[in-house]
Amino acid sequence: MSQAPTRAQAPAPAGPTGVIGALSTLDRFLPVWIIGAMVAGLLLGRLVPGLDAALEAVKVGEISLPIALGLLLMMYPVLAKVRYDRLDTVTGDRRLLISSLVLNWVAGPALMFALAWLLLPDLPEYRTGLIIVGLARCIAMVLIWNDLACGNREAAAVLVAINSVFQVLAFAVLGWFYLDLLPGWLGLTQTALEVSMWDIAQYVLIFLGIPLAAGYLSRTFGERVKGRDWYEGRFLPRIGPVALYGLLFTIVILFALQGHTITSQPWDVARIAIPLLAYFAIMWGGSFLAGRAIGLPYDRTTTLAFTAAGNNFELAIAVAIGVFGVTSGQALAGVVGPLIEVPVLVALVYVSLWGRRLFTGKESASV
Repeated sequence: MSQAPTRAQAPAPAGPTGVIGALSTLDRFLPVWIIGAMVAGLLLGRLVPGLDAALEAVKVGEISLPIALGLLLMMYPVLAKVRYDRLDTVTGDRRLLISSLVLNWVAGPALMFALAWLLLPDLPEYRTGLIIVGLARCIAMVLIWNDLACGNREAAAVLVAINSVFQVLAFAVLGWFYLDLLPGWLGLTQTALEVSMWDIAQYVLIFLGIPLAAGYLSRTFGERVKGRDWYEGRFLPRIGPVALYGLLFTIVILFALQGHTITSQPWDVARIAIPLLAYFAIMWGGSFLAGRAIGLPYDRTTTLAFTAAGNNFELAIAVAIGVFGVTSGQALAGVVGPLIEVPVLVALVYVSLWGRRLFTGKESASV
């Protein structure tokens, strides 16, 4: 991924064109590459016999090894860009941290629960799958969207780390609350979710811990040996595109694995997509407006919005498959998650860049 424009280069532009124009050609046409990757994955899944079996032959837990490799490649360059010596400026921002915790662990799961029951009252398997998606807070692709939208990398790293810890500690408890306890209180159908804390922890350790350690070590030793100017001026631009390649590779593999299911059940996909679209729009828009209302600068407002709106579909799919089976409706709902999330959040990158005009020059920079 190309180096995002720094906040010190210029005051906030009058409109989105200047910011978007500062992105590389590779990044500006990201929607095209992603749509192409989705189509390629769907075609591969439909046209190449036995491809899904080959891709699933080697796994990391319940995640296909090619997907795991794609995720690691996708996240490393973004985490290598983080200035870890500036993290203390983020942890001291209580407005950001408290807002993120409330949006991610109170508002997000509650909103998905409400939308799932409101829009899928007759489809219990899909409804359960969507609730699981709502419980899995994003720790991966959000770093890509945040970077493209010129969000605060250090803030994103801190919020992702917090989400990871809460995910390990709270996922199973929240699953019990939203699938068993709360429906019982409301007189609704109850569903049991049996998932261990270790099952969740291992995904967090693999998909966040490995690239986070690699990114930290790269910056630490790169700056020590060559200096910050070389590291940020020469090394980061060289590894930047790897993030996009990892993202596109992951999308191709994911949609190849589920291509037959997605294309053979278009009406079911459409039914699942409706609450997902509403969820992403409400979570991102509400979080962006909340950040603006409490006085956060543009870069931290953007980070707050994307970390609140994104979901960890890898974990949601793994849990759905592990608990309900690979052919279950719950698993299909998890698979449809990235089908909707990826293009919607790419579009919201451009909305965010356009919304930068709502901030003054002072508010557009980190404080």
